[in-house]
Amino acid sequence: MHAARAAPPDLSDALLATGVDPRALERGRRVADESGQRLDRVLLQLGLVSERDIATAFAAMLGTCVAGPERYPTEPPLPFADRLSPRFLHAARVLPIAEEEGSLVVAMADPLDVFTQNAITAATGMTLRLEIAVPIEIEAALARLVAAPEEASPGARASVDDSDDDVERLKELASEAPVIRLVNQIIARAVETGASDIHIEPFEDRLRVRYRYDGVLHEAESPPVSWAAAINSRVKIMAQLDIAERRLPQDGRIKLAVRGREVDFRVSTITSLHGETVVLRVLDRSAMNFDTSLLGFSPSVAEKFGRALKFPNGIVLVTGPTGSGKTTTLYSGLLALNSVDRKVITIEDPIEYQLPSINQIAVRPQIGLSFAHLLRSILRQDPDVIMVGEIRDLETAQIAVQAALTGHLVLSTLHTNSASATVTRLRDMGLEDYLITAVLRCVLAQRLVRKLCLQCRREEEAPSELVKRFKLKRARGKATLWRPVGCPHCRGTGYRGRQAIGEFLMPNAEIERLIFSRADHSEIERQAVKDGMVTMFEAGIEAAVAGVTTLEEVTRAIRAESDEKMGSA
Repeated sequence: MHAARAAPPDLSDALLATGVDPRALERGRRVADESGQRLDRVLLQLGLVSERDIATAFAAMLGTCVAGPERYPTEPPLPFADRLSPRFLHAARVLPIAEEEGSLVVAMADPLDVFTQNAITAATGMTLRLEIAVPIEIEAALARLVAAPEEASPGARASVDDSDDDVERLKELASEAPVIRLVNQIIARAVETGASDIHIEPFEDRLRVRYRYDGVLHEAESPPVSWAAAINSRVKIMAQLDIAERRLPQDGRIKLAVRGREVDFRVSTITSLHGETVVLRVLDRSAMNFDTSLLGFSPSVAEKFGRALKFPNGIVLVTGPTGSGKTTTLYSGLLALNSVDRKVITIEDPIEYQLPSINQIAVRPQIGLSFAHLLRSILRQDPDVIMVGEIRDLETAQIAVQAALTGHLVLSTLHTNSASATVTRLRDMGLEDYLITAVLRCVLAQRLVRKLCLQCRREEEAPSELVKRFKLKRARGKATLWRPVGCPHCRGTGYRGRQAIGEFLMPNAEIERLIFSRADHSEIERQAVKDGMVTMFEAGIEAAVAGVTTLEEVTRAIRAESDEKMGSA
């Protein structure tokens, strides 16, 4: 057995040039020296760098480029398919791309593997031109383009019905190495690329795999449709779900070590026309930042929300549609409140992230543990701060109000379009106006907008029509906005990451008077703006002018509000 080849001495410099933390690099060097392993492999195992960081560093070091998925062949056969066996290509993670100018272009995940390079040269008689492959991308391409003999079995045997024999066969298929490897690749790619969700959807002629980045779905390399049942069964086994139940929806959870860090996945399955659709929500705690000041709110909103959390009692509400970041905001507030002298309890459906030193309870309606039932019970636990995942009905709202009136600080969420609409929503539930004014301390309404990629955004002068419509401020005689361009750093989208924009309403005497007079949400909003509230739409415009996002993204995220504003402009 040959000793592992040491990484070239300038790999460290190349990694530093990609933006890798020098402290992480030094830690990796120490572990590599102690273990005798290659530096790049140690860094990946410890989760200190991404596979793309390594690929970019190798490309810079060897004077070549990183081969993206668009560079790979769209369909078989591959060059020299008769001389390079599928088993060899899978084992070496190498993909012949094309013959160009008398050379064979190959994408390799490990360009330091000289043995594989020599073997390809001997088998083909061609000189090689290397391009560097990101491992998860080349593995997906190999799964699509090169089916090894042993990997044909899941597809050939995955057609099942409801009999016990077929259920047992599904268990066998889900336990085979090719299926395990493919599911691990799908999951690893999501974590590696920062996806928030994985969607596995069967159709009549294909199995579609999509990843959600910054709130938008992107399609990825998809495995053969014949693998659908085996892949779904593998995910079910990992999530400890009933593999035999393929008619009713199921929910579960997976905890895995991916690329050197612990990641949780929330799993949901539901039967569609052509089979079960599986969605995995990626709950990567290391990728989340529960610091209120870093969520993206304006300094004014962040400061007011921080002050509201210091109230000894009352209800603090965060509102917005599904997927607007409400839970992240509440978690940030809880961690700011968490201390030895406070007892903090949460009721959630489901528990997304496990917070240190906080008592978290999951709603289980199938056994009668609803929000209202649990909220009534935990009041006997003598909590100081209570988080209720969502106020959905009058019973939960009434118990939350009683908790607030008896000296507890209650944090919760509602589905409303604006801060002022919260009062109308609580009133529609059946809550009396005097109770709303007695306990409501503040409302933070929010949305998430995609942030422009700082590597490729472009500044442009704003058209005069937009300046007039959105009342943009001019500087140096002109108003400027920023446009998305697209680069490898942002997967060609022009956006990278998301941040919250919000409006903060804190009832005062005038707003309480409007509530008692049963004023509608528009009257309440007008008074709040008169009192200094910056609306969500205005906050979005400020973010666009500052180059954080775009006007298009703001109007997409706050469509109803923006239409109203534009109509009155």
